[in-house]
Amino acid sequence: MHINLESDYAVRIIRALAQEGSRMDASTVAERACVSMTVTLKIMRKLTASGLVVSFKGKYGGYTLAQKPQDITLRHVIEAIEGPYRFSRCLDEGYDCTCKDAIACPFHSVFDEVTAMVVEKLDTITFDQLL
Repeated sequence: MHINLESDYAVRIIRALAQEGSRMDASTVAERACVSMTVTLKIMRKLTASGLVVSFKGKYGGYTLAQKPQDITLRHVIEAIEGPYRFSRCLDEGYDCTCKDAIACPFHSVFDEVTAMVVEKLDTITFDQLL
């Protein structure tokens, strides 16, 4: 199992911004994160909408972190791109994972426990630790 490619790129982008510590233009962010400009701009829109990044318009525009690196966790970034982390779709609200004979999902509690463990770990890793 992998995080999706967009999340992989997003953590690289946040790390590049954290390393710089000040405003960077999109092309520099893309170059330092090793992500194409098109994909960088798409991800930046999501990171800005989630409140992790601030966007500046105009001639001296660019991007900067909206929070200190020590306040941004891997979970924040991954969930900004993918939505709330769930190990399995059977944990999604409204999803019915019962079998055709109405037997309750035998995996639900195990997947819930795994989700909690992963979320807890992702919450402990901040971007100041990754610099």
